[in-house]
Amino acid sequence: MRRKPRIVTPVDRARGRSRHGRGHRSSVTGPELAPVITRAEAFDRIVGDTAHYLVGLWPEELAGVVFQVADMPTDTGLPDELPRWRVERDERRVTVFRIPVERVTHSPEKDDVDRRIVVETAVFRAVAELIDKDPWDLAPDRYRHW
Repeated sequence: MRRKPRIVTPVDRARGRSRHGRGHRSSVTGPELAPVITRAEAFDRIVGDTAHYLVGLWPEELAGVVFQVADMPTDTGLPDELPRWRVERDERRVTVFRIPVERVTHSPEKDDVDRRIVVETAVFRAVAELIDKDPWDLAPDRYRHW
């Protein structure tokens, strides 16, 4: 199932207006709670942050590379196991597939840090495949403290 593109249309909701003399209105979550972020949005952010980090480290090799997130691969001739990413060298494109990557973390003892590491690893491995390098060579100082 593909995620449909979201079209954002500005809507005037008269935020902050006084309604029935009750004063200004706040968001549903309130000031003390974080806004609700879906798993897909969190996944997109992690892929974007990791891609931005890698482009900063390898600006010449990754110039013009487009990073995409798709829910699932749409190829009809897939191998026995689902790919977690696709690298298209001619188009300079890296596509990370959200559902196959997320399935790696379906374990109750996994937390947000574990999930982030799994997504970052998929992006690192896809970029390494694109520029013909070992994933550990992309950011050698990043994991030196472990």
